[in-house]
Amino acid sequence: MKVNVQTPHFVADQKLINFIQKKMDKLEKFYDHIIYADVFLKLENTSDRQNKIVEILLSVPGNELIVKKQAKSFEEGADNCAHSLERLLMRRKQKIRASA
Repeated sequence: MKVNVQTPHFVADQKLINFIQKKMDKLEKFYDHIIYADVFLKLENTSDRQNKIVEILLSVPGNELIVKKQAKSFEEGADNCAHSLERLLMRRKQKIRASA
């Protein structure tokens, strides 16, 4: 799966990008027709500790799934997004099986 990581206003290190790639590759276990993933890493300009936003747009045939999470670190946010996408993909797979 092609993963496109976008980080406006800062440069992400390779370790973070590899971590996100690994999380996105695990999603193919739940649904094997994923086309691509766009990952947006944003820093919110607040004094709050949870100022990192991870937004993932996952393209599957006929639909796009979007998940957005806010956390203390980008790794934690990516992990939370991946768990939400797992649930969405399993639900989608069950709907497709039920209608077939």
